[in-house]
Amino acid sequence: MTPTKINFKIYQGSTFKQVLRWESSTKTYVPITGITKAAPIVITAISHELPLGWRARVTNAGGMKEANSLEYQVVTDTTTDTVTFNQVNSLGFTPYTSGGVLEYNTPVDLNMYSARMQLRAKLDSEIVLHELTTENGGIILDNTLKTITLYISAEDTALFNTLSSVYSLELVHDSIVYPFAVGNISLIKEVTR
Repeated sequence: MTPTKINFKIYQGSTFKQVLRWESSTKTYVPITGITKAAPIVITAISHELPLGWRARVTNAGGMKEANSLEYQVVTDTTTDTVTFNQVNSLGFTPYTSGGVLEYNTPVDLNMYSARMQLRAKLDSEIVLHELTTENGGIILDNTLKTITLYISAEDTALFNTLSSVYSLELVHDSIVYPFAVGNISLIKEVTR
């Protein structure tokens, strides 16, 4: 697995919270039975199992060709059988007639995973500036929403003084380490303190 490169900004003296999601390469396709002409658009796909905040798109829907041309959208509301894309206003779209699928990358099951992340001034630095783990509460794995949340308290970021650092985030399952993300961290110095 090749880690994704994601750069972060940490504002000194402010809470750092970043939510990540692990999409597998396997696609899930759920038949669509309805799409509203509404603001926002609501798609009916029976028993879709799509978590809130996940990305999905509509393909091959009859009639509503505009919905088919949308890129992946973030699910902003969900029920057992519907998903809402709050950022899409479909009032001017052609009416939906039939068919189509709701397509998304299947979320990775985070059950039985742990995670760890270290910040260092440089890649070859011996000193760890800060460490986040599932054990110390710096990383929260939510298997219902399929999220990986990175968290550093405002009290901890107030102590940061290295303007530029690097990090790597790893997920671990059955002694197998998966490099999930790497990147640079920029510290924005605090003005109000």
